[in-house]
Amino acid sequence: MENIPSLIYGFGVAVSGYHIGLMIIGVLLGILVGVLPGLGAPNGVSLLLPLTFSMDPVAAIILLTSMYWGALFGGSTTSILFNIPGEPSSVATTFDGYPLAHKGQPTQALSFAFLSAGFGALVGVIVITLLSGWVARFALKFSSPEFFAVYLLAFCSFVGLGGSSPFKSMVSIGFGFSFAAVGMDSVSGSLRLTYGFDELLGGISFLVAVIGLFGLGELIMTIEEGFELKGIRARISVRDVLKTVVAMPRYWVALLRSAAVGCWMGITPGGPTAASFMSYGLAKRFSKNRDKLGTGEPEGIISPETADHSAGTCAMLPMIALGVPGSATAAVMMGGLMIWGLNPGPMLFVERPDFVWGLIASMYLGNVVAVVLVLATVPLFASILRIPFAIIGPIIVVTCFIGAYTVGNKGFDLSLALAFGVIGYVFKKLDYPIAPLVLAMVIGDKAEDAFRQSMIMSGGNLSIFWSNGLVATLTGGALILAFWPLITAGISRVATVIRGASDREVA
Repeated sequence: MENIPSLIYGFGVAVSGYHIGLMIIGVLLGILVGVLPGLGAPNGVSLLLPLTFSMDPVAAIILLTSMYWGALFGGSTTSILFNIPGEPSSVATTFDGYPLAHKGQPTQALSFAFLSAGFGALVGVIVITLLSGWVARFALKFSSPEFFAVYLLAFCSFVGLGGSSPFKSMVSIGFGFSFAAVGMDSVSGSLRLTYGFDELLGGISFLVAVIGLFGLGELIMTIEEGFELKGIRARISVRDVLKTVVAMPRYWVALLRSAAVGCWMGITPGGPTAASFMSYGLAKRFSKNRDKLGTGEPEGIISPETADHSAGTCAMLPMIALGVPGSATAAVMMGGLMIWGLNPGPMLFVERPDFVWGLIASMYLGNVVAVVLVLATVPLFASILRIPFAIIGPIIVVTCFIGAYTVGNKGFDLSLALAFGVIGYVFKKLDYPIAPLVLAMVIGDKAEDAFRQSMIMSGGNLSIFWSNGLVATLTGGALILAFWPLITAGISRVATVIRGASDREVA
């Protein structure tokens, strides 16, 4: 309850005509980003970020987070109406959303998605409200070893819980560290990995990297796979929406279970995509109607959408309180905070409470605005999807290159964006995760600095990472997550052997 006065103060900061207008603009832009193929929330936020450099940080973060909420909703719209996930986290929504829409119930399918998404986001914001102050105070006890252990925990979480091959996650993190190391070493002043290019002395801009990875990389994949729209015309009926609202409490178990999964996966670096698939998998295992999942069952829409949005919201908590982003989009936003002169972490609550609590308060308002607008604009964006991809594709390319050039007004950045586009395409083609690469690019130098400072403090002795209960717990947790795939494989093998021995005894 101690955070309630701070939250009220945050509403005083966030509630203004200017900020509400930014929320509406951000949500509409986010919905557009979500429904257009080849774009996604990380790329949309990174394209918009250069336009916020001259804005007040509170207004800028409200605009970016509103775009984020809108992009998540937009991805759900295309998943249900056209069986085309606008966001990776919306893939699981297609399993039941598209069949339900094709049963002649597109309004119900969309309403289930948006209402459960709004519920998930609300739970996520409540979790942030309740935990942010405690997490910040807890993080004030951190010194360099603890911060490095937190960064290590974030990287190891991707290895153990990221949903991709542990080896591929480690390769992705390794690439991210390499890109983060380009430029002048902040400690020794020596040049690293510049290969004679003067343009690389200042390092590689993570904005240019994510524009290439998420925007151009996705576009190349879309062109290769071929793009064809097979949609249906959706009509929004107020009566059907009200019927869906009345039916929602019937699925309270799925809502609470999925919100819990999403909050956990958001605070840890699992991310919305892993949360949505995990929640759908739990629904298939524990739902009373599990045999109907995949044929247009509402619970198959509610589960992934609730988890998706609660995870996307909770990913902001570690970014604000610890300086460790919980998703690719949060990593992009964290870069924006640094550009605006803000240092994510526990001191942010002390130095800029107006920013922190204004952001948290705007999450409540932004998600309400998103739910209202997305219901009102479904027909509009459904018609946009009927524009030929031959027109949409070039517009996306031009937008990406304009965004890349705006970052530093350097022509060299256009080449970098194209190079990262190829890297993004190769990663997606080989099924390598991109989020760990972005995470390593954003906090790789912070992790390196924390490690170096720890080594200076201990005289080069690694035992400093076990010197007290806090850092030992964090380091131990990181190692457990790093070897979690091996641990689970070993447990499974032992269980198989035990079952085999029991069967032989019975025989």
